[in-house]
Amino acid sequence: MSEVVAADWRPTAPLATLRLRAALLQRTRRYFAETGALEIETPTLVRAAVTDVHLESLEVRAGDGSPVGFLHTSPEYAMKRLLCAGAPDVYQVARVFREGERGRNHNPEFTMLEWYRLGIDHRALMQDVEALLRALLEPHRTVGPTQHVTYSDAFEAALGIDPLAAGAHEIVAALGRAGADVPESLLEEHDGLLDLAMATVVAPRFPEDRVTFLHDFPASQAALARVRGPVASRFEAFWGALELANGFHELGDATEQSRRFAADLAARRHRGQPERAPDARFIAALAAGLPPCAGVALGFDRVVMVATGASHIDEVIAFPAERA
Repeated sequence: MSEVVAADWRPTAPLATLRLRAALLQRTRRYFAETGALEIETPTLVRAAVTDVHLESLEVRAGDGSPVGFLHTSPEYAMKRLLCAGAPDVYQVARVFREGERGRNHNPEFTMLEWYRLGIDHRALMQDVEALLRALLEPHRTVGPTQHVTYSDAFEAALGIDPLAAGAHEIVAALGRAGADVPESLLEEHDGLLDLAMATVVAPRFPEDRVTFLHDFPASQAALARVRGPVASRFEAFWGALELANGFHELGDATEQSRRFAADLAARRHRGQPERAPDARFIAALAAGLPPCAGVALGFDRVVMVATGASHIDEVIAFPAERA
């Protein structure tokens, strides 16, 4: 037995935290049972990888090296296929995987809580997210009044610019005034600069004792959300600077979704990233008809971090990547 293995067999989370984690999972399932959502399970091993340039799927190969599929980064496509097939409100506690994500708030394998509500938009879904977070957090810590702020107002307050109108040079200048370093590779990437500004300047200004909902993202960052003129019907929920959830008023247009997938592939080629074929079954399901709905993905490990006051994800999971 190597000295390394002998030294790191123990879990990184205390048993008291693992008990609390289990209690939060029980409370989560009770919340959805009381609000009429069906718990479902979808495959972890999927045929199509995600096309998003900001995510990389882990590929699975057989013993002879032939490709088998990918570990999903989210159960989103499969869950929407169920909605297209007539499912009611649904939720899932899923283990998901993302290549290259490791750090204070990231582990390559983590727990995602994802759910979809029929007949509501992203505004109503924010109320649902707030209700769940309060149910999970308030027994363990004080939660202040929830804050709602538009993407534009948050940037105006933090950097003095309108992110919907500012060009790349204006964003770079504002970041420079705020003392943020801008990598040369981002100098001409408008959305990349906005993401950098969000992570380094905007989100760190959010209060650390309550949930902040940031909504009305630029249309260029719609992902799988509907678009209303210059903005997307999308929100993110934060606790201080820690992102907890990402939600959409879901796009149901198969043609528009195909166009966005094509744009993702073009961006991947430009960046030199692996090409990923879009999920044809997901597009076929959208073509058959996605009922009006809103959906959200929430990082469950991060909620446990907030509940316990942990500063590192390793404190709330039994065995992180290095000890798996």
